[in-house]
Amino acid sequence: MDLTVLYRGPLASCDYDCPYCPFAKRRDSTAQLRADREALERFARWATDSGDGLSLLFTPWGEGLVRSWYRRTLTELSRLPHVRRVAIQTNLSCRTGWLADADLDTLALWCTYHPGQTPYDRFLGKCRELADRGVRFSVGVVGLPGHLAAARRLRDDLPPHVYLWINAAEGHTYDDAEADDWTALDPLFPYSRHPHRSAGLPCRTGESVISVDGAGTVRRCHFVRDELGNLYDGSYRAALRPRACPLAVCDCHIGYVHLESLPLYDVFAGGVLERVPSVLPGRAPRAP
Repeated sequence: MDLTVLYRGPLASCDYDCPYCPFAKRRDSTAQLRADREALERFARWATDSGDGLSLLFTPWGEGLVRSWYRRTLTELSRLPHVRRVAIQTNLSCRTGWLADADLDTLALWCTYHPGQTPYDRFLGKCRELADRGVRFSVGVVGLPGHLAAARRLRDDLPPHVYLWINAAEGHTYDDAEADDWTALDPLFPYSRHPHRSAGLPCRTGESVISVDGAGTVRRCHFVRDELGNLYDGSYRAALRPRACPLAVCDCHIGYVHLESLPLYDVFAGGVLERVPSVLPGRAPRAP
């Protein structure tokens, strides 16, 4: 079996205080951090011993890469022959030296720039370090009006092969002129602009894609609460099958990218988890 797993443990602390994030500047206690480390190590043992081909995306509520156990886990998993991709969503506030020990044919990063939370030159410098190391990564910005100038600057300064994605801001409605401004930076922004009607449509989640929490509870995705079983006792496997989406709409990239009604598995062929398109419309193919 080839299985894509989105893992989200109990970690909720972040070193940034973005006003659009409910977990901004949240602090986990020592006990909570210990529990997160133990949950992650348990998941890593399962992945190490798995007989399936795995693609793994870590989607922590907080910032994972400032924690040594996330850096160590990604590094170790990247070296396993049955792990095809291991990626994590990050604000890139950590140092990049740890990547020297990872298999960069397998590891990738999904990076988000948060204007006002870190100096622009510091973030751009980290991106250039990633590019110099040969790391696969994408960079994105939340499409708030106050972020447009910074996003334009970032697009100009990033290496040409690095995809800059724009996420529609939650609760913000874009008129056509605004949408055109963001689409000029990210030709795929129209996929993010409006929620996708998904009710009754086929989706890969629950069949070849699953979501797992720190206790090992398996769900089809982060947004559907129905449980399929537990990862560690194997009970989820009997529940894997093709199924339609039970929700009215899907408005998050890590959800709607798996809808079979959208062409995004072709658009992001080889880079679904790290959000790296194979060929970006209007731009040259990405560097190998």
